[in-house]
Amino acid sequence: MQISLDLLQSSDPEVFDAVVGEERRQREGLELIPSENYAFPEVYATNGSVFANKYAEGYVGRRYYGGQQFTDRIESLAIERAKRLFRAEHANVQPLSGSPMNQAVYMACLAPGDTVLAMDLSHGGHLTHGAPVSCMGRIFNFVRYKTSPPDGHIDYDAVLATARQVRPKIVLCGHSSYPREVDYARFRAIADDVGALCMADVSHVGGLIAGGALKNPLDFGFDIMTTTTHKSLRGPRGGMILCKSSLAKQIDAAVFPGMQGGPHMNAIAGVAVTLKLAAEPAFKAYASQVLLNARILADELMKHGCTLVTGGTENHLIVIDVVRSFNIDGRVAENALDLAGLTVNKQVIPDDPRPPLKPSGVRLGTPALTTRGMKEPEMKQVAAWMVEAMRAPEDESKLRAIHAQVRELCARFPVPGLDS
Repeated sequence: MQISLDLLQSSDPEVFDAVVGEERRQREGLELIPSENYAFPEVYATNGSVFANKYAEGYVGRRYYGGQQFTDRIESLAIERAKRLFRAEHANVQPLSGSPMNQAVYMACLAPGDTVLAMDLSHGGHLTHGAPVSCMGRIFNFVRYKTSPPDGHIDYDAVLATARQVRPKIVLCGHSSYPREVDYARFRAIADDVGALCMADVSHVGGLIAGGALKNPLDFGFDIMTTTTHKSLRGPRGGMILCKSSLAKQIDAAVFPGMQGGPHMNAIAGVAVTLKLAAEPAFKAYASQVLLNARILADELMKHGCTLVTGGTENHLIVIDVVRSFNIDGRVAENALDLAGLTVNKQVIPDDPRPPLKPSGVRLGTPALTTRGMKEPEMKQVAAWMVEAMRAPEDESKLRAIHAQVRELCARFPVPGLDS
């Protein structure tokens, strides 16, 4: 790795400076965006390996290029480890990321115009769950369910009533900003009631499921489960589709040749390594600590007067209504916290009256902090810093003083792969 960086410095100093700058930012700041994490150090080795040079169109034993003995070995390892870890009948590890992963499922299981019942974007769903601005939202008929006031939880009776009305082909659960555990048994029952396929997108919590800290939809008879391979799983950027064997052929055909050509074999090598590490006891302890850290952080924020969407958390993420809490919008809060070395993202809240680039909330989580080894005492300190920063979002000297304290904390908790 150092040889490569030395070569990069001499051949392209501008890109080298950006890489070094990003390394410094990650070392000296606290990453609180819940979809971001630090990959296992082994992933850096696989992503930069010779597998980056190799085309491997097709599947194991059925490739369209020669020289596949090692790519087949890597992909077979990733598939078998995914099936074992998540208790799946079939696994496809080729999707390049989360969006094409979900798109492949839709193309495999639906005809244009078919109906999918999924979570509304502003209530916690994901862009790929049928937001009108997405391409899939123009091809298929997505009907969106919402959370219910005042607690912001999913109303399963309302979801069932909507399902009976629209008769979807797929009932989809999953989220990108819903801080509660999902009742997978209820979703399975709703899908059965209307004769639909039952799908879960667990991209955010895939690592927490792998570590046994959260429930696994496949244990409740779900037909399909998708997950990205980074986020809480700590692998490379990519996606996986786990499904019943009866859907294997059509899912595989939708990924290749339907949605993409050659898979990124360097990423698949990283997925294989990640799945092995995620099966070890240390990762189970990590997953449990992520949840504990999130609960402590949420409790501390509420003690400081913050209003949280759903009133707390049962997973890794937290959404703060910063308009109600600090009378500022999400963009102002994000920028202030950035200056303080605390990285979050602005976030819409359910039925947000404000525009997406100036929303009412910010979203944060604990996977990356936990990866660095932080625990309950650090969560309490982080909450105090966040509140101090958002109470004085225009006081640049105060924000920089907080960042100096953040750097001192970061020095005690190295970033895996960068400092160790």
